[in-house]
Amino acid sequence: MRFVETIKNIWKIEDLRKRLCYTFMLVVIYRFGCYILLPGLTPTDVKPLQEFTSNGLMQLVDMFSGGAFSQASIFALGIMPYITASIVIQLLGIILPSFKKLQQEGESGRMKLNQYTRYLTVAILLLQGPAYLATLGYQIAQAGGAVTFTFITYVYYTIILAAGSMFIMWLGEKITDRGVGNGISFIILVGIIARLPLAFVQEFTNRLTSAQGGLVMFLVEVVILFAIIACAVLLVQGIRKVPVQYAKRIVGNKQIGGARQYIPLKVNAANVMPIIFAQAIMFIPITVAGFNTANSSAFVRALSDMHGFWYNAVYFLLIIAFTYFYTAITVRPNDIADQLKRNNGFIPGVKPGKATAEYLDSIMSRITLPGSIFLGIVAILPAIAKICGVSQQFSQFFGGTSLLILVGVVLDTLQQIESHLMMRHYDGLLKSGKIKGRTTGSMY
Repeated sequence: MRFVETIKNIWKIEDLRKRLCYTFMLVVIYRFGCYILLPGLTPTDVKPLQEFTSNGLMQLVDMFSGGAFSQASIFALGIMPYITASIVIQLLGIILPSFKKLQQEGESGRMKLNQYTRYLTVAILLLQGPAYLATLGYQIAQAGGAVTFTFITYVYYTIILAAGSMFIMWLGEKITDRGVGNGISFIILVGIIARLPLAFVQEFTNRLTSAQGGLVMFLVEVVILFAIIACAVLLVQGIRKVPVQYAKRIVGNKQIGGARQYIPLKVNAANVMPIIFAQAIMFIPITVAGFNTANSSAFVRALSDMHGFWYNAVYFLLIIAFTYFYTAITVRPNDIADQLKRNNGFIPGVKPGKATAEYLDSIMSRITLPGSIFLGIVAILPAIAKICGVSQQFSQFFGGTSLLILVGVVLDTLQQIESHLMMRHYDGLLKSGKIKGRTTGSMY
C-alpha cells in the first residue's frame, strides 16, 4: 500500500526519524506532567474542580490545558498565558513605533520581541496563578474539604504554576527547533486530541441510550462532522490569485519571466489566529472574576456562557475584527508592490508603486470579508451543535478554535514531513505531492 510505503520512507530518513522521535518524547513528557498534582493535594481534593470544569466556558479552558486545569496539575495554567502575551506584543507593534521597528529588524528584532513576550508571560502567570488557586480553594471548601490555602501556600503554588507554564513554553520551543511542526501549536493540538476519544465514546453511548434518533442520529452527526472538517480544510487553504504580468529580463544566459505569473492572496490569510485572539479576549471576564461566575455580575455571566447569544455575538464580531487586523499585519501590499517593482513586474492596467499597493489592498479587503464571516460561522458552530442536541464535549469538535487549530496544525506538520520526503526524492504523503499549510509565518 502507498501509505505503508510512505511510512517506510519516513523511517529511512535519519534526520526526519530523529525529529519525529524527539517530538514524541517531548509530547509524552508534557502529557505526563498534566497529571502531576500540586504538592499536598490528592485526587479526592480536586474532584470538585473537575465537576466545576465539566461544562461551560471552563470546559474550554480545561481543553486548552490538555485537562491539566481540572486536575490541579503543575501545568494547570497551560500555554494560554504565553499566547495572550504574544497577542499583546503584536498589538504593541501596531501602536508603538519602537516595537514596530523591532518587528522589521529581522532575526535580531524577533529575538528581542520573544524575550519581551516571555517577561510578559511571567507577569500574566503571576496574576492568573492566585486567581486559579482562589477558585480551587473555593471549590474544595464548598465540597467540605480540609485543605486550606494560606498566604505562603498561595506564593508557593503560584511559583510552581508559573514554572510549569514556562516549562511547557520551553517544550514548545524545543519541538519547533529540533522536532516536527510548530511547537506551541503542537502543544495545543495534543491537548485537544486528548479529549476527542472520550467525547466520541460518550456521544456514542448517549445516542445508543437515547430514544431520539439512536445510532442513526450518531451516524448523521459523524457525517456532518466530516463535512465541517472538509470546510475547515478549505478555509485554511483557501487561495485567490491575482494575475501579474512580468517583464522579460536576462540573467546570465537565461531568460527569466513568462507571459503571466500569479500572486497568491489567501481568502483567509489570517488562518486560525483571529479565533485564538478572540478566544483569549473572551477568557478575560472569567479570569478577572477568578474563574468563578457564581457570584459575578450579569455582564460576566453573559460573556461566560459559551452557548449564550451575547457570548457568541461578541465572539463573532471579534473574529471579523481580528481577521482584518491580522491580515493587515501579515499581508503588506506596500512590500508586495515594492518587490514587484524590483523584479520588473506589474499588474496589467495598474501603475507600479503606490497604485499597485492600493490595488492589492482593495483586493485583500474584498476577499477578507467573506473569509472572516465564514471563519466566524465556523467558530460559533459548537453552540449551534449544542442547541441541536449534541453533547457539550462532542460539540466542541464541530467547529471553533479546537477544530481549526487541529486542521491547521495537522496541515503544517504534514507539510514539513512532505518537504523532507520531496527533498530526498521520495513520494509525498499525497498523490499530488503537495500539502498546502499555513504560509503566513504565524507562530501558532
